[in-house]
Amino acid sequence: MRLSHVIAALEKLYPPSWAEPWDAVGLVCGDPDQEVGRVLFAVDPVAAVVDEALEWGADLLVVHHPLLLRGVHGVAATTPKGRLVHRMIRNGLALYTAHTNADVADPGVSDALARAVGLVGGLRPLKPAADDPRRGLGRIGELPEPMTLRAFTALAASGLPSTAWGLRAAGDPDRTVRTVAVCGGAGDSLLDTARAAGVDVYLTADLRHHPASEFMAFAEHGGPALIDAAHWATEWPWLADAERALTGSGDAAGKLETRVSTLVTDAWRLHDASPGTATPSPGTASDVIEGAK
Repeated sequence: MRLSHVIAALEKLYPPSWAEPWDAVGLVCGDPDQEVGRVLFAVDPVAAVVDEALEWGADLLVVHHPLLLRGVHGVAATTPKGRLVHRMIRNGLALYTAHTNADVADPGVSDALARAVGLVGGLRPLKPAADDPRRGLGRIGELPEPMTLRAFTALAASGLPSTAWGLRAAGDPDRTVRTVAVCGGAGDSLLDTARAAGVDVYLTADLRHHPASEFMAFAEHGGPALIDAAHWATEWPWLADAERALTGSGDAAGKLETRVSTLVTDAWRLHDASPGTATPSPGTASDVIEGAK
């Protein structure tokens, strides 16, 4: 089918109007009149993913993260991103981005994350959209039964793809949790929202030391625990949802061959948990969650 028809199907699922004003979504390169037979889904438009797409013979690469998020004045092949653009155009590979418009969709990125870490039924937005309470950032859901933070961290790790970053939990490992908030990608802007929602634990990515430390002061008085996962890992589960949604749409049903990339494109590649030689001050403690990847 024509690329323009595939784009139309994608934009019914993830309308560009839902994207944040600063975002860059939609068609990055490609001729709307070209024919598309194979579509690869990936989180990041990096060289290894373009290699995979071209080796498989894909006509379209659908990604979550924008290649050109900030304004550019040229795409000369003298830069890494410019070389990617030239290579895709030369080989007839179109590139399409669904980013914050996919984050707030119903279902969207955080719905897939919620299911991956074991939440069941009745998902609702952590921060609903102003014009539709079913859409919005993050999701809140319930575990099938209460469990300790330690057990939930291991459960979440088992449901997400393995990365060097793994999962890190802040809070009493033995506290009981059942109501969980999640946000795919960088979610520290929703820390206060998660606390106000009264959840037992908030799982997201890219948590920084100072906001996390300040947030954990509330945990001592019943506030949520925190789990920090790899950015890429929290968004990867959405790819299969997007693939199913596209191939199940009326215009595209039965017309496209699709694949989800399993390449780990998280920026962090090495994790060393060997004991250090420095001695912590008395009273400090950390817990290694067994089974966390």
